[in-house]
Amino acid sequence: MEIKIEKLKKIYGQNTVIDIPELTLHKGELVGLVGNNGAGKTTLMRLMLDLIRANEGQVLSNGSAVNECFEWKKYTGSFVDKSFLIDYYTPEEFFNFVASAYDIDSATLAERLQGFESLMRDEIMGTGKLIRNFSEGNKQKIGIIGAMIVNPEILILDEPFNYLDPSSQINIARIIHEVNQQHGTTVLISSHNLNFVSEICSRIILMEKGIILKDLINTNEAAAKELQNYFEEM
Repeated sequence: MEIKIEKLKKIYGQNTVIDIPELTLHKGELVGLVGNNGAGKTTLMRLMLDLIRANEGQVLSNGSAVNECFEWKKYTGSFVDKSFLIDYYTPEEFFNFVASAYDIDSATLAERLQGFESLMRDEIMGTGKLIRNFSEGNKQKIGIIGAMIVNPEILILDEPFNYLDPSSQINIARIIHEVNQQHGTTVLISSHNLNFVSEICSRIILMEKGIILKDLINTNEAAAKELQNYFEEM
């Protein structure tokens, strides 16, 4: 599955916050989206997920406009912020809700959740706590796991390393990379963590003020130095 952007613009008042003439995320790519605060990374993801509407242009998922066809939702997993969670559910209730939406039976769900045991570390399942009572880090984990248990063909994660301790950040980076490599999942992640992005992503897109400044192939982490130089010179 691929995502294609055509002449995409998002405007708030007098400010054009997204202006991308053309962009394609190809099937099986693991793409990192980087840029300073206000670069437009989250806005771009929200446009891709039809959470906000563009003023001009369109986003196509597997050839269909996301604001006109809903088939893409069946093969897309995403976590952009806490609004994706249901905070009055326990984690178990939330995962069951996600599974039912994607027609995943309980046995398959249990099997898939086992793959995240090292990330949950006995802090999430079986606690009896509502999601709203968890730490920000554990809320982040619940959201990411919810996006990934559906075995999506396209995975979109906004700042997946936020709020996490170092060991959990390493774990998340490993899981994202494995999902891409083992299942051919098309992955887009945004992050301020250049180390993780340059380590796991095969392609890195640099955004500033709603436009794409650089679109880099990251063979053997070749993009890391170029990105470091860019941010140091600002």
